[in-house]
Formats: sequence, C-alpha cells, structure tokens
Amino acid sequence: MTFNDDAKLDSGNVRKRRGGTAAVAGGGGVVVLLLGLLSTQIFGVDLTQFFGAGQGQEQSANDEDISCTGAEANEQRDCRMEGAAVSLESYWAAHADEIGIADYRDPTVILYEGQTSSACGTASNAVGPFYCPTDEQIYMDTSFFDILVDQFGASGGSLAEMYVLAHEWGHHVQNLAGFLTPDRQRDTGANGGQVRIELQADCLAGAWMGDAANSTNADGEQVLEAPTRAEIETTISAAESIGDDHIMEQQGMEVQPEAFTHGTSEQRTTWLITGYEQGVGACDTFSVPDSQL
Repeated sequence: MTFNDDAKLDSGNVRKRRGGTAAVAGGGGVVVLLLGLLSTQIFGVDLTQFFGAGQGQEQSANDEDISCTGAEANEQRDCRMEGAAVSLESYWAAHADEIGIADYRDPTVILYEGQTSSACGTASNAVGPFYCPTDEQIYMDTSFFDILVDQFGASGGSLAEMYVLAHEWGHHVQNLAGFLTPDRQRDTGANGGQVRIELQADCLAGAWMGDAANSTNADGEQVLEAPTRAEIETTISAAESIGDDHIMEQQGMEVQPEAFTHGTSEQRTTWLITGYEQGVGACDTFSVPDSQL
C-alpha cells in the first residue's frame, strides 16, 4: 500500500524506544516471560495480565515520538508504522461503534529493538508483536518482518507489514469491546476461544484494509492509496504463513488441532478477506458454528 508522498504523518501514539532492556515489569520474572511466550506466539495477546503482571506502564524516558512524511513511510519501516497508525486511528474513530464501543480510544505503539519491558512482561522479536491489555500498548520490533519472510515463508511487502499492526490494533478494539475475557483466552483448540479471538483480529485488520484509502490525517489529507491486487496477495501470504498448521509443519511437527491458538492458514486468510470485503459487521467469529469457522 502506498502513502501519499506529501501527507504529514504524526500519530502522537507511536513511540520509538531507544535502548532495549531485559527488565520485566512487575513480579513473576521467568513465569511471566514463559506465559508471554506461550500466549503470544505469532501476532498475539499477552495472557500475563491475568497472572499478576505489572499494573500499568509509564512512558519510558527513552521513548521518542515519531513524525514522518508519506514519502518517508514508503521507504522506512518505523515511519510506515507511524503512517499505518494514523490511518488506523482515522478508521476506528469512525467505525468503533459498529462493534459496540461507545467510548473509543487509541492504543500506544512501542517500536523497539531487541527486547524491552512491558506491563505484561518482556517483549522481544522471539515472542513476536503483541498487544498488552494491561497498559493498552502494542509492542513491535520491526525486524520481526524479516523473520516472517526468512523463517515462515511470507512474501513480505509494505501492506503485509501494516497488516501486522492492524491485527494487533484489532486486539485493542477487542479489549475495549469486552471480547478478551479470561475464559476465551485460556480456551485452546481448533474451535476454541483463542482461535476465535485471533480470527476476529484478522477480520478487523481486513476491514481496515478495505477502507484504508478513505483515511485522513489531522489536516484532512488522504493518507493512503487503495491497495493493489499484488499487495493484497502478499498480505494473504503473511496470513497464511502464521497459521497454526503451517507453523507446526515448518517446525517438523505433526499438525495437532487440539493445540491450535491462532487458526489454520486457510482460516486466517478467509477471515482477513471477509473483513476486507464485508467490513466490521462481518467479524463476529464468536457466534459462528464450529463447522463454519
């Protein structure tokens, strides 16, 4: 997806954290980190909010606000995340009520390198990008996009990278809407609550993709051009690459549906396209029968 070169991109909610740290916010140490690894895996929500992790995260003195142009967003990943955030803010301000949110607020996006602390434990590219409900922040090391290509077989591309952020933003929307309940978060398996949460986040990301060309910045400037067919195909490739079945096969494991937490490659693609074509109203994965999930 291409940004308009002259568009001013200043979300105010995207911060670059300088100087990573191995410190874990709150108690629990290794337990919190292990829970994070088990719960987030690829594009996840961190479960440690339910296990006594930190109770909020103040802004670090090393956090710097990012301000870019559209031209810079077309060239640089950090600026691309800034631009995607501007578009996502515009989209969800207009559409949050469609999913039952009366008082919408944006998340904060923390871009870091290596590892850093969060209110849910340690963030690192080994865990992958994740949303922490405790502090309502998205944690992302953009070098993870290289891992998607090199280790999981994704095609790459700017829209595929923005899809990752849109998926995590979808978890924030779910949190505000009350969908991230502990019982769903603990319910694994092919038709379980965790899978339904992840597929809905894919659908919400697709809904944003379908309308992203209509998003504007604070000055009313159009931020993005409509995605091309090739860009949509590379984004589908990213969704396919992080299906539970694909990941298990990549690791030389037998596919075990009872251990699914994110859905199959086919499911992730289906729900991404469902959102893209039909919008937020089609993203109720919790009421879909098992046979149609």
